[in-house]
Amino acid sequence: MTRILPLVGLLCCFLLSNATPPSSISGYVFLDSNHNGIKDDNEKGIKGVAVSDQVNLVVTDDKGYYQIRGSAGFGCIFISMPDGYTSDHGYWQKVGMAAKVSIDFPLVPTAPHTSFSFIQASDTHISEKTLDRMQKFRAVVDSVKPDFVIITGDLVKDALRVPEGEARGLFELFQKEIGKMNTPIWCIPGNHENFGIERQLSLVSPKNPFYGRNMYRYYFGPDYYSFNYGGCHFIGLNSLSFEDLYYYGHVDSTQLEWLKRDIAVVPLSTPIITFQHVPLFSGVLSMSAFKDNGFDRTVEWENGVLQYRHVVSNAQEVYAILSKHNYPLALAGHHHLQQKLTMEGVQTRFEQTAAVIGPSEEAGLHHPSGVTLYRVVNGVIDEGRFIRL
Repeated sequence: MTRILPLVGLLCCFLLSNATPPSSISGYVFLDSNHNGIKDDNEKGIKGVAVSDQVNLVVTDDKGYYQIRGSAGFGCIFISMPDGYTSDHGYWQKVGMAAKVSIDFPLVPTAPHTSFSFIQASDTHISEKTLDRMQKFRAVVDSVKPDFVIITGDLVKDALRVPEGEARGLFELFQKEIGKMNTPIWCIPGNHENFGIERQLSLVSPKNPFYGRNMYRYYFGPDYYSFNYGGCHFIGLNSLSFEDLYYYGHVDSTQLEWLKRDIAVVPLSTPIITFQHVPLFSGVLSMSAFKDNGFDRTVEWENGVLQYRHVVSNAQEVYAILSKHNYPLALAGHHHLQQKLTMEGVQTRFEQTAAVIGPSEEAGLHHPSGVTLYRVVNGVIDEGRFIRL
């Protein structure tokens, strides 16, 4: 079962030092017949599994062996969980500081799924004062019993503008609460997971080893990745960048190149579902007042170009990569309300769910808190059912 796992030990050392990334990472993806997490001589490798360090991507050979030369140094390595398998040890592992690192991925087979369901939740904004919202969320998940849950960012109340100790406490609280669930969880970061970037409030130095995206990676591993389930390919993207004190919606160039490598090993007919925090496209911008300054402003200068801040500014680049494939659904959060955007002649539905943290008001309209339940049958995704919290 895929679960969020805490990141400890060597990765902490890796982030807290200026160590040179490993020159080589290699190992096996294998069928763990006796569930001991160790590759025994009689256990077969699994062919065709994508393995990545968030930059490089390779595919296992006939023996389940992979090798990545020249690691990117983000501190973790992961597999795109193949359809029909799961793992008691998670889909990613920390990378140590040795020159050559050996990491195996033990998998166990699961029953094939031609139909399944999943819940998309978003904007949990967890803190000690809002644990009742997580209890409501867990109650829905326990009642509906989906195959898995996707949480599209803003997991914690605020790591943007608080000191390190407070931010880490929030991340650890989220870990604890999600650990109470019996359903597999897949997460992706939102703007509130960018640790310390509003420095005038956090008083955090950019030299802090957890600054920006690193705190999320420390606790939850890759901040973008993919997995396969029920004949579909799911891609979690980090749709945030930041310049100086401000975040904005953007998929960076390193991630775009990884995305090309990821879908290159996916058959063109396989349905692709993306999930991220800031949406590619959204109708919410027309519902709120335009602000050209302040920390809640609508626009941001990105390398000298003025862009909308609360949608992905280079959405056309992302869509150009994905639109060559069967791409029926793009999921996001961020705006704290459910919305569905479709366009004639465009194959993809762009949909956002509401916030777990509570209802919201926008343009004089009340938007309830809730999550969205999707059912998939033979690769066809239904319209989704909104479940109020």
